[in-house]
Amino acid sequence: MKIPPYLKVVPKGIVLNLHVQPRSSRTAFAGLHGSSLKLKVQPPPVDGAANRACRQFLAKLFKVSKSSVALKSGANSREKAFLIAGVSLDYALARLPR
Repeated sequence: MKIPPYLKVVPKGIVLNLHVQPRSSRTAFAGLHGSSLKLKVQPPPVDGAANRACRQFLAKLFKVSKSSVALKSGANSREKAFLIAGVSLDYALARLPR
């Protein structure tokens, strides 16, 4: 099975590399951006609102608590890496767009 470039398996779960586009009409995946998965979010990048929207969206998508989704890098950047704890590669691949 080929692992997409935006996904990495780590001991705690998976790390998902995202290219985040704030101020969108809705929060949803929008294909690839380089080697990252593009995620459009509604809130602007003010006071961490876009980061919180990403976290909430990923927690809902993977059916885990918000505390299981951690921003690993990119707090002030469009390129972000999120750790989703307790999620297997197979489960992640099933939940993510192809």
